Amino acid sequence: MLTVASDIEVLARFGRALADPIRCRILLALREAPAYPADLADTLGISRTRLSNHLACLRDCGLVVTVPDGRRTRYELADGRLGHALDDLRAAVVAVETDRTCAEAGDKGCC
Repeated sequence: MLTVASDIEVLARFGRALADPIRCRILLALREAPAYPADLADTLGISRTRLSNHLACLRDCGLVVTVPDGRRTRYELADGRLGHALDDLRAAVVAVETDRTCAEAGDKGCC
């Protein structure tokens, strides 16, 4: 059972990052390899402005970092374990019965 505030805050921060499909796509792309913003925007089919906002959120959450590369800035996962965590989380959710719906889905919009 999580009782330490920092544990709860860390998980909540991770949950906020995963709450948006674009941020999920960014994290999954960076799981494969570091990338430059322009390339990420093209790959994901979104504007650079929109991508920039999502990258700022992921930076603020501590999930991605910037790496200076000459005149450019590359983005990558802050820790390689995040890639493994994304894989494990995805596998665990897929393993759960797909016909189940959260009891609060109608009221709170979850699931």
